[in-house]
Amino acid sequence: MRLRKLLLPITTATLILTSACSNTNTESPDENKAQFQNPVFEPVFADPSIIKAKDGSFYAYGTEDDWGDGKGSKYIPILKSTNLKDWKHVADAFSDKDRPTWKQGGLWAPDIQYYNDTYYLYYSLSTWGDYDPGIGVATSDSPEGPFQDHGQVIRSSEIGVENSIDPFFMVDNGVPYLFWGSFHGIYGVELTADGKKPKGEPFHVAGNAYEAPYIIKRNNYYYFFGSLGSCCEGEDSTYRVTVARSESIKGPFLDKKGVDILASEGTPVLSKGKRFVGPGHNAIISDNKGKDWILYHAIDKKKPKLDNGATRRPLMIDPLVWEDGWPMVEGLVPGEEKQTRPNMDKK
Repeated sequence: MRLRKLLLPITTATLILTSACSNTNTESPDENKAQFQNPVFEPVFADPSIIKAKDGSFYAYGTEDDWGDGKGSKYIPILKSTNLKDWKHVADAFSDKDRPTWKQGGLWAPDIQYYNDTYYLYYSLSTWGDYDPGIGVATSDSPEGPFQDHGQVIRSSEIGVENSIDPFFMVDNGVPYLFWGSFHGIYGVELTADGKKPKGEPFHVAGNAYEAPYIIKRNNYYYFFGSLGSCCEGEDSTYRVTVARSESIKGPFLDKKGVDILASEGTPVLSKGKRFVGPGHNAIISDNKGKDWILYHAIDKKKPKLDNGATRRPLMIDPLVWEDGWPMVEGLVPGEEKQTRPNMDKK
């Protein structure tokens, strides 16, 4: 089983490099207020998921990490933004006292959704090299929590899928589905109406090259985004994002050449650039004008690792460009220079 994403604690000295774990964009001139520059949050915010909440703000959720601020591990840190470029840490989904304990492990790769008039937070619970990882769910009336854990949704030994991590929840035609997987195939399964248990048999949508599934529906297609390669090898990481599409949520998902991603590595969306490498584990959000943006983590070659040797993965955001029905980031690389910010003007 492939080793995964939980980072070890970092030292306080690491924070000297990071402006106290906050947004790196400190523009003050008026002409820069409409711009931003990656990364948008440091030092670490791996495997981001995002939602626009009922209050109109955006909330992002990341893998459990210790930021070296003397407060210990952040059990799924929660960031808040009103403009998608300036982010502030506002809460953690769980505390040390109420974190999920239905099995041992770290809280990785969360997925946030609004369902049944409630905020649903799906999460992976796993250790390094875990033979039996699983996915759980917690709920809250507020995007900032506190979240009440409802325990296990699926587990590798019970669902029959190795490395059952990296959840993604989606409702299609009123039916709730969970997608998941990491380098042992990507699978989907219908869930019970409360979103807490599997219903029926899993279906196979992507091959062993992928992890971190994320699906959006646009026009008549379902677009599957997946991450490939090594996420956590510092500046040598080969992580990247590709896409495929299908007319059915259950597939087949085909790349631009018409090849099923059960065998294909998909059509490129985002790969390494000159400064940032290992971009991946993405989420998609639209600004107030309907423009799509991709959130992901990446590795700055100038600061590829933390003081403890673990890979340093700050939060990034770039616009998606759609050409002939296919999405991509311009140049297929993370944005390095200043860019026009997401449009937050009222519709």
